[in-house]
Amino acid sequence: MTSEDSATKPAIPTADDLRMAILDRQMKEIDRRLKEKEAEKARLDAIANEFLSDHVSDRERDMIRTIVTNTVNEGKYEALVYTFPSSLCTDAGRAINNLDPAWPDTLQGKARELYDGFKANLQPKGYRLKAMIVDFPGGMPGNVGFLLNWEPKTF
Repeated sequence: MTSEDSATKPAIPTADDLRMAILDRQMKEIDRRLKEKEAEKARLDAIANEFLSDHVSDRERDMIRTIVTNTVNEGKYEALVYTFPSSLCTDAGRAINNLDPAWPDTLQGKARELYDGFKANLQPKGYRLKAMIVDFPGGMPGNVGFLLNWEPKTF
């Protein structure tokens, strides 16, 4: 081997160099994941802020009407018409999960507006509304579902 050959070949990295390269790659991956989590948190915060501060839109009301119409066309008497995170209830969904009769008092934002609209406009026409936790990610209450029911009362 000549000195000319060794000058053109890269030096053999030390074990410390290799460990640092792996650590550097791992740190970049951690940074990437943190940025993704921060972006997802910002997205969810924006959704929560909209839910708590905006009114139910005409588009949302039209979607509810469409769901009900489709459910009637299928010959059913109950439809899941709205869902939202239980974390947007004042008690994180505990009253709903425990079938507490005072569950409506925990509603906020659009959920409260929909409930109040139900009480004023639909309940007098014979409709019923149930609220229930529809999923339990990690064993904790996830989303609340509003189920609108128009089944005949049985005695």
